[in-house]
Amino acid sequence: MISTARQVAVIGGGWAGCAAAVELAARGARVALFESARTLGGRARRVDIENLGLDNGQHILIGAYTETLRVMRLAGVEVDAALLHLPLQMRYPRDSGCMDFVAARLPAPLHMLLALLRASGLSRDDKLALARFSTTARWMGWRLHRDCSVSELLARFDQTERLTKLMWRPLCIAALNTPPERASAQVFLNVLRDSLGASRRASDMLLPRTDLSALFPRQAAAFVERHGGVVATGKAVRRIAKDGARWRLSFGARDDDDLFDAVVVATPPDRAAALLDGVIDVAGLKSFTHEPITTCYLQYETSLRLPGPFFALLDEPARQAWGQFVFDRGALDVAHAGLLAVVVSASTEAIEAGHEAMSAAIAQQLAEAFRRPELARPLWTKVISEKRATFSCVPDLARPSNATGVDGLFIAGDYTAGDYPATLEAAVRSGVTAGRLAA
Repeated sequence: MISTARQVAVIGGGWAGCAAAVELAARGARVALFESARTLGGRARRVDIENLGLDNGQHILIGAYTETLRVMRLAGVEVDAALLHLPLQMRYPRDSGCMDFVAARLPAPLHMLLALLRASGLSRDDKLALARFSTTARWMGWRLHRDCSVSELLARFDQTERLTKLMWRPLCIAALNTPPERASAQVFLNVLRDSLGASRRASDMLLPRTDLSALFPRQAAAFVERHGGVVATGKAVRRIAKDGARWRLSFGARDDDDLFDAVVVATPPDRAAALLDGVIDVAGLKSFTHEPITTCYLQYETSLRLPGPFFALLDEPARQAWGQFVFDRGALDVAHAGLLAVVVSASTEAIEAGHEAMSAAIAQQLAEAFRRPELARPLWTKVISEKRATFSCVPDLARPSNATGVDGLFIAGDYTAGDYPATLEAAVRSGVTAGRLAA
């Protein structure tokens, strides 16, 4: 019997492409997922370091990532086993003299109120400033009449210097990967609305217990194949062209073109622009600037453990204290005992120092923050930089729609129109929307 299912190609096996492929397969389409690399996951994928399966960057999900959690479950992921659930928190090492803020296990907004009352390291003025910010933002519906920078927003809300240094700045850089001096206040408010301003469960932090490719992309590929689709890694699409009512994909010099009823282009914007040039107006895809994210892995004796699974660090670039958050990978997976991962978002300045100098500075930063001299002497270190990790999330940024205006052609990626910055949730939401349109 000849299949009458709609045949859809998804170009790009990152989280957006995988989400689009799962959504399409679930809706009965015959999906072909093409990824030029050998590993699925895009900018959130597994890498092999010193015989360990790690990641090209450390990610935190939150309970408000409803589409990500839904699509993961749809693909067969056991979410509760794959993710460590923690209450919303901003915790620094105990002896660092910084703040300790942990949401209570109570219904909203009591979970935040009790956290504020219990928070250490903040003065009365700091706590009043935080309460004033939250109350005013709720009253405004988390919306601004005119977008501005996060720094301008914090000044408008009379936030204290210490609260800005210990909470708002690291949250902004972690969520938007853009310094607050030029980050979008509206997008920052969108993130806070769904974390600080939402239900207690929505504000929970979710830490992956496995590598990022195993967390969702590989499960997505298996789901597509179970539903009659194909997944091809190491296969780059070279050209897209309209062919009557269908779309022709070309893969190289050999005569191996394929025809599809619809195409979802789920690649980074520069690659999408190269593929779609001459098919649609690609000026908007070429307008993005990007920010890097760097992860420094430090291996110690397997007996080493931190007091908790992750902590904020006081980054002070003037003295080369680059790290912003540290994760104890051994607390997430026993196979990684003694391994710490330190994240440096918006890491342009840190990269310029060089990997060896950065690793040494971060090791020293850890030793001082935790007051444990042995942290200055790791067994080995490895630095991974994604130089185009995210787009610069600046005010009033124009982001393209998933629909291109051309029949059967759609785009997906964390840079498309939406409330969120370049996060896993933004990628998945975009992929789901493109998948629904293509189906």
